[in-house]
Amino acid sequence: MADTVNALADELVTAILTAHPLEAHALSVSVDPTRLDDFSATADAEYRARCADIADRADALPDAPGREGITRALIKHEARSQIEKIDAAQIEFTVSDFFVSPAAGLLSFLPVGELDTPERADAHLARLAAIPEYLASASNRHRAGTEAGRTLVRRLAEAAVRQLTDDSAELLRREPADATARFLARQEELIGSAVRPAFTAYRAAVADLIPQARTDEQPGVCWLPDGEATYARLARVHTTTDRTPQDLHDTGLAIIERLADEYRELGSRVFGSTDLAEIFTHLREDPALRWESAEQVLDTANTALDLATEAAPRWFGVVASQRCVVQPTPPGAASSAIPMYYMPPALDGSRPGSYCANTENVTERSRTIAEATAFHEGVPGHHFQFALMDDLDLPMLHKLADANAFVEGWGLYSERLADEMGLYSDDVARLGMLVYDSMRAGRLVVDTGMHALGWSRQRAVDFLRERTPMTISEIGTEIDRYIGYPGQALAYMVGRLEIQRLRAHATDALGAAFDLCGFHDVVLGNGKLPLAVLDAVVGNWISAHGH
Repeated sequence: MADTVNALADELVTAILTAHPLEAHALSVSVDPTRLDDFSATADAEYRARCADIADRADALPDAPGREGITRALIKHEARSQIEKIDAAQIEFTVSDFFVSPAAGLLSFLPVGELDTPERADAHLARLAAIPEYLASASNRHRAGTEAGRTLVRRLAEAAVRQLTDDSAELLRREPADATARFLARQEELIGSAVRPAFTAYRAAVADLIPQARTDEQPGVCWLPDGEATYARLARVHTTTDRTPQDLHDTGLAIIERLADEYRELGSRVFGSTDLAEIFTHLREDPALRWESAEQVLDTANTALDLATEAAPRWFGVVASQRCVVQPTPPGAASSAIPMYYMPPALDGSRPGSYCANTENVTERSRTIAEATAFHEGVPGHHFQFALMDDLDLPMLHKLADANAFVEGWGLYSERLADEMGLYSDDVARLGMLVYDSMRAGRLVVDTGMHALGWSRQRAVDFLRERTPMTISEIGTEIDRYIGYPGQALAYMVGRLEIQRLRAHATDALGAAFDLCGFHDVVLGNGKLPLAVLDAVVGNWISAHGH
């Protein structure tokens, strides 16, 4: 039987979910909910061959108009992006306390989802039983990487060891409302006989590799064998473009220079100063800008999202039906979690999209960025984006594709859009928008600086300290994230710049016929898209609405 676009898209979805069952579990779309990832080289090779075959078959399909053509382009890009990630072999050299690392991923994602049926409860037990093999396959790849010169980063490996305490297994214990005695007994047995020993063995395996690990002087991928090619792959994966590291580096520097004038304008009103250093000092150190309580964190997020939800119909023709839930970061993940993040809704409808705010040690953190974060992670940002995908009749691949620049670009675009919408409560909150712009522009500089240009960790820290108002603690956390997740930090600003470019192009091309609601609807109306595919979609929209 000849391939069809939709059948091939479904085949690629099955391949992705089969290769990444922990991620599939977090999204509640598991092919086999009892499994965890197999990090072995054999599994990677089989998955790579499957993706290559799908990409080749997509190439052989005839061109098609409309949604079918978009899906075909998405299949080709996504299949080859999966190959790029496999070839980058991050599992061999990246271990940290961030959720993209094997053990941290377990602690972040395994507790997600309700155990509200006997089948889901049994699947949880099966996943607990699979943890020893999961961590053993990860350990084997870490060792193989080290033997081949693809060493871990000492600072991050030490953080991973610290994260796995003797009590870490307890974070995976679940207590369903209708838990049976059999479930509780089996869970207790597995935690004692499988999970704790597996965590202990994995912690020891990582610790054994620390003496050979890279120091802060060589944190970047460029210090590894074939590191330049590896980073180029990861940059392509996360930006969905072929922009070079040097181009991205220079773009970040230019944006940071342009932001200075905006800081001076707002700083003169808020702090009575146009001196950039003085404005940055206020933003970092002014105790009046810190949180007072965990409740204030959650209340601020809820208020911002309420305002954005009420305003959305004036800026979008189609709005998401599902409300964004605000909740604190789970206690087990709070110590290593970023201040705020978004957990997408389960694709089976069993869990709503949620904005997770880290309420740990809040009185030590600034509230300046709170509203910008709510708009980025919630409405009109990621929640609007993901919940709308659930409302639309889209092939599953459009919801699962790894189009990071589109996803994060939209989130960053939403921070500036919120300003157009009049959502920021005051100039302090608008300064928070600039802080995030500085961070995302700085990411272009320091991510490429460390991973392509050979910067030390300290040089990256110094750059952000001198050129952004981020605090030292924030900078340290961010830099370690970039080290442990090479290329991902590039996605935000690259994606936003492209969405802004497409909007400007559509405005110029359509003139009086340009409709911002319609533009937003077409950008969000096809799910997750690589930027080149988005460009074609917007181009077709312009052609259809031009005179």
